Amino acid sequence: MKHCLTIAGSDSCGGAGIQADLKTFSALGTFGMSVITAVTAQNTKGVFDVQDIDPGVIVSQIKAIFCDIRVDAVKIGMVSKVETIKSIGKTLKEYDLPPVILDPVMISKSGYNLLMPEAKKTLLKVLFPMATLITPNLPEAEEILGYKVNSLKDMEKAAKDLYGLGPTYVLLKGGHLSGDATDVFYNGNDFHMFTQERIDCIHTHGTGCTLSSAIAANLAKGSSILKAVKDAKEYVTTAIHHGFSIGHGIGPINHFYELYKGAGFLLNE
Repeated sequence: MKHCLTIAGSDSCGGAGIQADLKTFSALGTFGMSVITAVTAQNTKGVFDVQDIDPGVIVSQIKAIFCDIRVDAVKIGMVSKVETIKSIGKTLKEYDLPPVILDPVMISKSGYNLLMPEAKKTLLKVLFPMATLITPNLPEAEEILGYKVNSLKDMEKAAKDLYGLGPTYVLLKGGHLSGDATDVFYNGNDFHMFTQERIDCIHTHGTGCTLSSAIAANLAKGSSILKAVKDAKEYVTTAIHHGFSIGHGIGPINHFYELYKGAGFLLNE
């Protein structure tokens, strides 16, 4: 079995963050491990508080994994502070790294800042060049690049500019545009478009976390980068189709739909 590590924040309602990552790793047949960077107080209505983990403890978590267990892929999510980012980057450089998928989490769906403004430059300088693939959505790309992305042509330009910041590949997610959802993949030479019909479901909590961790799991299992993205998008699409309500706001996607279906147990049906 392949081993996948998530370095990210904890979501107390279980729909995003390390909880979503670990569910995804398990659903895709890999063994999940975690380094917690922050603890959030959140539910389906939003994020209400954040406690960052001491950078020294983050380093200890990373070293505890790498000194004992083979790591076949790394997913990096919420890393909100300058000190956190520097510590992660410095520590990961001590190891022969597998594929690294970086989801540059910046703002929650409810508008809570999950990346401190002063940490953005550090994220770009330290972690972007270490990433095999980055998976920003359009608001994140706009925050990074400093201009609006309003069309597919804009997305292509943005993907090139993001590539120039150092990652090996870019997957720019287009879900915030109207119409069908098209993600733009760029490898430095060519574009590849992944288009899905927009799904009429409000329960999309954890979508970005899940996509990046699914790509990591697929790469750990030996897929090419394009197949890893394609299969991850298919997994996420199914999970969104069967998203469900657990509270009074935006519910989670269904990470274990296929498992529940096989067991004859379907949520909200």
